[in-house]
Amino acid sequence: MGIDATTPGDGDVTLVFSLGAARSLADPAAAFADARRWSRHVGIVANEADQVAAFARDHGVENDYELTNWDKWGTLADVREESAAPRCVFVGTTRADERVATETGYEFLRVDEAAEKAGWELSEPGATGAGGEGNEDGRLARLRRAVRDALSRFR
Repeated sequence: MGIDATTPGDGDVTLVFSLGAARSLADPAAAFADARRWSRHVGIVANEADQVAAFARDHGVENDYELTNWDKWGTLADVREESAAPRCVFVGTTRADERVATETGYEFLRVDEAAEKAGWELSEPGATGAGGEGNEDGRLARLRRAVRDALSRFR
């Protein structure tokens, strides 16, 4: 695991998105490019490194975080330890994301809050609402994304 030191910005924030949060962005490449203007490092973490790599490739997103065999918890802890930025912010969608952020020393922002503050558009505004993991619409949205991502591998 490591931070890719070849693409650091000069901001005071290390910004990390959960894969679910990145999938919620209407234009992930534009949001990441915007975030790079004010962040030292920007990337995506998840327990499924292959899904993160596929998402980054499919959406033209450069991920500053090297994902290996770590889960989200280990990756976030390593990024936090290696980052020289004074602030580390984790953008997520669920209560579990908030818990991992808190436990690993990150500020937590829900993707809808981050998008509003940064001026980014969300692709499915209702999918990341306050209902969290138990939200039926959220489950359906995650299922649709999983099927869409699986199908995209066969194109």
